[in-house]
Amino acid sequence: MNTFERLALISLLILISAFFSMAEISLAGARKLRLQQLVDEGNKKAEKVLNLQNNPGNFFTTTQIGLNIVALLAGIIGDGILNPYLSNYISDSRIVFLISFLFVTGSFVEFADLIPKRLAMVYPEKIALTLVNKMIIVSKILSPIIFIFNGLANLLFKVFNMPNNRADEITQEDIVAIVNEGARAGVVRSQEHSLIENVFELEERWVSSAMTTRDEIVYFTLNESENEIKDKIEKNPHSRFLVCEDSIDSIYGYVDSKYLLSKLLKGELSGLKNLKDITNRSVLIIPNTLSLSEMLDRFNETRENFAVILNEYAHVVGLITLQDVISTLMGDIVTQNQEEYITKRDENSWLIDGLTPIEDVKKILAIDYFPEEATYETIAGFMFYTLKTIPKKGASINYLGYSFEVVDVDNFKIDQLLIIKKETTFLESLQE
Repeated sequence: MNTFERLALISLLILISAFFSMAEISLAGARKLRLQQLVDEGNKKAEKVLNLQNNPGNFFTTTQIGLNIVALLAGIIGDGILNPYLSNYISDSRIVFLISFLFVTGSFVEFADLIPKRLAMVYPEKIALTLVNKMIIVSKILSPIIFIFNGLANLLFKVFNMPNNRADEITQEDIVAIVNEGARAGVVRSQEHSLIENVFELEERWVSSAMTTRDEIVYFTLNESENEIKDKIEKNPHSRFLVCEDSIDSIYGYVDSKYLLSKLLKGELSGLKNLKDITNRSVLIIPNTLSLSEMLDRFNETRENFAVILNEYAHVVGLITLQDVISTLMGDIVTQNQEEYITKRDENSWLIDGLTPIEDVKKILAIDYFPEEATYETIAGFMFYTLKTIPKKGASINYLGYSFEVVDVDNFKIDQLLIIKKETTFLESLQE
């Protein structure tokens, strides 16, 4: 065999090796979600790629057999392939052999391995669809050898109790990572990105993080006068009002403002003298252990949009409406509530209401977690937990490069906090 024929064979072996390299990376790296979309569109090749991914034993055996056979043939054919050309110029045979070896090895590394695999990583689905039928044909040709090697591999996997197939479960973290990547690439708009993140947060947030707290609830009692009720309605134009017998913990029902207006306009109601006649007794009462996601399901099941939240002692801790849940879901798209609680003073300082949900504070400050955050719901709760005492005005703590200082306290309740981002040394960050 002359040198030209050997070079031609080496080139052919490089192409074959490139084929196996591209097939190995592309079929293994093709995204299952994208392939499933193509299958739903009727793409038969995508279905074959999915089948290979679900049963990868024969596929990987085929590629490894092919790559090893090509490597052995290349070693035999490429041995001293450049000797006839170099021996006339270089007298040392060892140097001539080394140059021939580097030439063949470098050609395979560059054109049979590096370039094909990088292409397969960039276009995994496209290349996998192009090569899948060819790989199936090669697998059938090599089936006797594949049976032996794959059978031995399966036996070893069984002995060591290892799974044969990869787990393709899609987790919440996977979806968030995909959405984040889409946002960085400009495929997902910032509003859509925020909305998707908030959907997952509904499962992690308690109802108390979005409720109207006990001390902010406007309610009527059965023994109140008509003028007192009218005064409350005028000053607090809510859509619904809680009705209690004598205190906030003795729930009787609720009054719907639309119902009142309709009755008054029709002349069916002369006044508000007897609350019992206009009170709806079927008020939705829920425990404070529900998540916002569960609360949304409860609203959907009961067709209600208003609920009273009780704690384990049957005390009213707050009210929540469907609008509260939707506002949390919309997040940065609907920022009216957030602006009530958080005021950005400059690039490194914020004035925050003590009742601000801890999840909102984490977003604003780009903090991943607060210590034992499952035990409290607001930034005021974080201060109570950390200080281990009832905070007074001027009390402060440092956490992850931020200073949290109590600015205003009203009857033991933290009204406002001043948060300042400060420069920290490496030693200080380790101490924190």
